[in-house]
Amino acid sequence: MTFDRDHAWSIKTDGLILSVRLTPRSSRDALEGVELLSDGKAIVKARVRAVADQGRANAALLQVVSQALKVPVSKVTLQSGSTSRMKTIRVEGDGAVLAASLAKALQLALDEANKPKHE
Repeated sequence: MTFDRDHAWSIKTDGLILSVRLTPRSSRDALEGVELLSDGKAIVKARVRAVADQGRANAALLQVVSQALKVPVSKVTLQSGSTSRMKTIRVEGDGAVLAASLAKALQLALDEANKPKHE
């Protein structure tokens, strides 16, 4: 499966495939943006509060993606990477609509991260 260099997702007619790097045991559950790795591959950065034990972090990640894309968690599945930080996630639905929702969610995360902090 190939991903566009500039995007960490691939649009399919029946869904969206995401390449994700997960950080468990974080202070919050969130999608944080897109990062370009040293090999040129783009990935979605995600954090969850859950620990990487008995699938807890994976389940939390699926929930975060579900909420960000506004789809039922039953439409979000882990395709590969169950024991790795690098994961491939499939989201069922209209791929173009899901990609637009993901782009919007990632832009909101970026805007939030760049918002000035009050003293």
